[in-house]
Amino acid sequence: MSDTNRSVAPSIGRPRVVIVGAGVVGLGIGWRLAGRAAVTIFDRDKAGAGASHAAAGMLAACCEAEPGEEALVALGRDSQARWPAFASELLRTSGIDVELRAEGTLVLALTADDQAEIVNRLEFQRRLDLPLEWLSAAQTRAREPHLAGKIAGAVFSPQDHQVDNRKLTQALRIAAEATGAKIHEQRPVKEIVVQSGRARGVLLEDGTIAAADIVVLAAGAWSRGIAGLPPDRRPPVRPVKGQMLALRMDANAPLLSHVLWAPGAYLVPRRDGRLIVGGTVEEKGFDETITAGGLLTLLEAAWRAVPAVEELPVDEIWVGHRPGSRDDAPILGPGPVEGLFYATGHHRNGILLAPVTADAMARLILDDVVEPAIKPFGLERFQPARAAE
Repeated sequence: MSDTNRSVAPSIGRPRVVIVGAGVVGLGIGWRLAGRAAVTIFDRDKAGAGASHAAAGMLAACCEAEPGEEALVALGRDSQARWPAFASELLRTSGIDVELRAEGTLVLALTADDQAEIVNRLEFQRRLDLPLEWLSAAQTRAREPHLAGKIAGAVFSPQDHQVDNRKLTQALRIAAEATGAKIHEQRPVKEIVVQSGRARGVLLEDGTIAAADIVVLAAGAWSRGIAGLPPDRRPPVRPVKGQMLALRMDANAPLLSHVLWAPGAYLVPRRDGRLIVGGTVEEKGFDETITAGGLLTLLEAAWRAVPAVEELPVDEIWVGHRPGSRDDAPILGPGPVEGLFYATGHHRNGILLAPVTADAMARLILDDVVEPAIKPFGLERFQPARAAE
């Protein structure tokens, strides 16, 4: 075949799988599939350079739970339970410690109004049997002595941990390649090739056709822009802009040890001394502008919670684009044509849901088994809304 019409060569007896997107979702699925399939992963940029790189790495299944999200909470709790084994297996396979930290998360109330809002949500969360507890101001300060001088208290979530998301993408890449997956960076996919009602591969922007038996669309915020299907049959995923920054603490004397949700911002301490502060939520498409207002909002919220941050140097500022679906929950399951699967729309939960997504999608693709946790998140849940438009 010519360079503009070559296809991925199959391994004898194994299905050919093309995955579109090399973030934590695509890499995780590729890792789990590669032992039983010939896996090729394409990404428009460098592997892990999108939302996976921009994230803060919080595994917040409990403290973020809100009414109407019961199925999403169950999915997140399932994934939380898988995280220790997932991280250990990644360490054995890749040699990289993704720094799964178990200090837990504090949801801070600075004022009585904050407390009333948090306690109201806590009542709902406790009805779901989530392991959360209210701490007094003194109890909260005992855990984090650098908090502001006047606080109302906090909710402590002992099972909402964190990982270093950038180390996670490195580890997943190494693990996927070690298991046999082929990763092609800066090779954007233009469209899914559909013939006779079945996905047969992908067409790259450079004209290359990568033939496949199975196509997995895991392109995050860019998923909807990939052609090959009518617009109304593509996953309803949009980019949700987030501005973030990192401050530099003394790694030997950090200002925080827990993940901290403060009014208006979250703060995530890293072992190397970085303090991640995020993140704005903006419906501005793929805009990459870092604004004074966005940074001011984050820095002011961080300062109100931990005044000593004003002395810290700014280490990095960046923008990411979360893949948000219509209901801000992931789209996991078969696509609208045979041989096509969707694993996208994870919004703020891509890092949290990486283990359950990788495991469940691999079982679905190779064994045709739908794990109960992902059953509510198929594309079909949007069908009634689309028919009514």
